[in-house]
Amino acid sequence: MTERTGGCLCGQVRYRLTAEPLAARICWCKDCQHLASNGTVNAIFPTAAIEITGTTDEYTSAADSGNQVRRRFCPRCGSHLFADSTGRPNLTVVRVGTLDDPSSVKPTANIWSSSAPKWACLDTALERIERQPPPPKPTPGAV
Repeated sequence: MTERTGGCLCGQVRYRLTAEPLAARICWCKDCQHLASNGTVNAIFPTAAIEITGTTDEYTSAADSGNQVRRRFCPRCGSHLFADSTGRPNLTVVRVGTLDDPSSVKPTANIWSSSAPKWACLDTALERIERQPPPPKPTPGAV
């Protein structure tokens, strides 16, 4: 298992991941496009494997999937760091771009690709999922 660290732009919020990602995907839902003006690269980790220092602020809304999504971000610099969904209990999305080494996680799919703008560059080597995929299954005994 590789330990990963990351944080926000200003350094007020830092985190440490003590498990491997269960999935890594590029999301093209409308919410992610609003957050990043593009698709977002996200990795899903067991919530219990994330240690956070610093205080985050949050915003909760209904996603196109119908799930309630709590998005957490740095209140000082605004960096979006985490998301938790009612559709994925005990799992947390980590924005890969906030990792100290974002190359340590490689996405395997484009999700919500039906929402991607016509100009989006979707890697044809990655699986293409038109809408919301099922949540990943946690590895037994992994934390």
